[in-house]
Amino acid sequence: MKIVALGLRGFPGVMGGVEAHCEQLYASVRAIAPDIEITALARARYVSGNGSDFKEVKVRPIPAITSPYLEAITHTFLGVLYARFSERADVLHVHAIGPGLLVPLAKILGMSVVFTHHGEDYGRCKWNGAAKMALRLGEALAVRFADRVISVSRPIARSLATRDSALSGKLCWIPNGVSVELGRDSKNLAPLDMLRRFGLEQGKFAMTVARLVPEKGIHDLIDAASGLPEGMKLVIVGGAQMRSGYSDSLLARASDRVIFTGELPREAIAPLYENTALFVLASYHEGLPIAALEALSFGARVLLSDIAANKDLDLPPENYFAVGDVVALRTKVGDIPKIRPADAEAILEKYDWRAIARETVLVFRAAAARRSFGDVGVDAAGGLAS
Repeated sequence: MKIVALGLRGFPGVMGGVEAHCEQLYASVRAIAPDIEITALARARYVSGNGSDFKEVKVRPIPAITSPYLEAITHTFLGVLYARFSERADVLHVHAIGPGLLVPLAKILGMSVVFTHHGEDYGRCKWNGAAKMALRLGEALAVRFADRVISVSRPIARSLATRDSALSGKLCWIPNGVSVELGRDSKNLAPLDMLRRFGLEQGKFAMTVARLVPEKGIHDLIDAASGLPEGMKLVIVGGAQMRSGYSDSLLARASDRVIFTGELPREAIAPLYENTALFVLASYHEGLPIAALEALSFGARVLLSDIAANKDLDLPPENYFAVGDVVALRTKVGDIPKIRPADAEAILEKYDWRAIARETVLVFRAAAARRSFGDVGVDAAGGLAS
């Protein structure tokens, strides 16, 4: 069986939730189901040359218009044609609701389609009214025409099932995951060297990992950083794929106490997770945050905004603050010992990419066979029903 993935920028080493998801998921699928061939169609500017293989997954570049509003859709259009006529895909795996606009085209061309819903992107601050309407249309078309629909978020799965009861036979919740390999890969680095690179000391910094876009709430976190204990720094890991006034305004606030690292490979972030006093995600919008899962998998203290996607991780109340409430956030970061370290083993067991890959393989095989897939659906609680 041949799977072609579409709707991502590329991997390895490309920052973004969808990208991290695809990098981990497809390598895990290949490991447990070697009969499944996978080609990921990347956006050409994010990968080098003609692409390469990553853990037995083919990564192939497809051109796209470099524009916040046109890049995803032009890449998806060309990718659908490439998947059908060059790759001859058995299943097209489409990620995110923007690319979901072209799921009907994939069906017209005769491909089976699995659609993964990563988040309600029309909630992101960066989009104007027309773009938000297009994203809502993409969501509607994707869930209507795809053969199988995966949601990484239980709240979104519940919302979709509530809006359209006809989806119950083809809709399932399969979360993002976290890999034990991340910890193993980090052992190849000297953790103290990573800390020295940015002038950090063990246990004397808080951190976040996020793209420099408004919905990640980094401006709130910087405002709240004045509440950090004396001598503690704030480390912001991430960059902006496209420069903007917002990202420039954040970078202008860099100081001895607020440190921007830029984008880092995942294995280089691991020593920071291991040695941070606190990981914070101040997001206004998420699907299921992989960065938070990774921090939890290292046993870090974690503080998250109380949006539905973050609450879906089901952490104790002290791990949350009211989204957008800078005063509450400043108070929380000022009293870090009240937040308990995470149970790393429980997180690794609950969000194991190998188990997630097994569930996804079942969805791929069902879509390829174009048969009813009644054994996995969304129950009333939004979880996996058996």
